[in-house]
Amino acid sequence: MRKSLQVTSLPGYEEEIGRWLWCLEDVRRILLKEITGISQSTLDTKRDGRQTIGSLLYHIALVEADWLYVEVLGTEWDPKIESLFPYNVRSENGSLIHIEAQSIEEHFYRLNKVREVFLSHFRSMDLKDWRKLRTVEKYDVSPEWVVYHLIEHESHHRGQIFQLLRELREV
Repeated sequence: MRKSLQVTSLPGYEEEIGRWLWCLEDVRRILLKEITGISQSTLDTKRDGRQTIGSLLYHIALVEADWLYVEVLGTEWDPKIESLFPYNVRSENGSLIHIEAQSIEEHFYRLNKVREVFLSHFRSMDLKDWRKLRTVEKYDVSPEWVVYHLIEHESHHRGQIFQLLRELREV
């Protein structure tokens, strides 16, 4: 069967915005497909001083929520979303905190809930607002750049997760 490799637009969005959001969703789809059904041990294993898969999943969701509320919306976090993150993302030395004993279902729920809220805020956005700079303390940023950054961010951590999965399967 011949594949058709193309970017499409998520329905319900301005077409160009929907294309970027499709890319964001595609990165997540591939990640979730690969980690579906992994064991608790695999989620929690820390290898060679690197982060666990669970820690990286927590980090991915937290960063996405933070960029939404701080940079795109410029508002306080929704308490329901904030409650999904009982731990600070970084330890005192600046490294990601170690997350363990959270099931894959808990990680999926967090990732999916944050994404659902994230996408909902782009449904009514037009291209002018998509490119409008928001001013935060250290820089100006557009929602367009935020989505680009989140695609890059999750892709980077997805690669780390996939590498760790390969190594753990070899053991």
